[in-house]
Amino acid sequence: MENVIYPGILLRIKAALTDYLILLALIFSVSFIFKEFDHVPNYARIIAFVFIFLLYDPLLVSLFGGTIGHHFNGIKVRREENEKKNIFFHLALIRYIIKVFLGWISFFTINGNQKGKAIHDLAVGSIVIFKK
Repeated sequence: MENVIYPGILLRIKAALTDYLILLALIFSVSFIFKEFDHVPNYARIIAFVFIFLLYDPLLVSLFGGTIGHHFNGIKVRREENEKKNIFFHLALIRYIIKVFLGWISFFTINGNQKGKAIHDLAVGSIVIFKK
């Protein structure tokens, strides 16, 4: 059995902060685009912002193995039982909802287990590893 090193809390927080900055940029961009039109219905704004907030993380994690913040910081999210495969969308969505609901509290378990799993990783069987 090889001695695997998993990303620590500082790198994962750095990835999360990168993603928050990207989300802010997306929100400002969409707001600017909507501002250019005379009459944008409120439901269109709500749908756009829900799409950005709710789907950014799970969509990128399930399709590409991580968000822009993950990839920028050299890490990726995988299935624990098969680190070569991305997690399914529904699990990525649950993972994200738990991460948002618990906030920074979820990250405090990273140093408390051998594989560096946060609460949201423990809940869905995901693991964060270094990109090769």
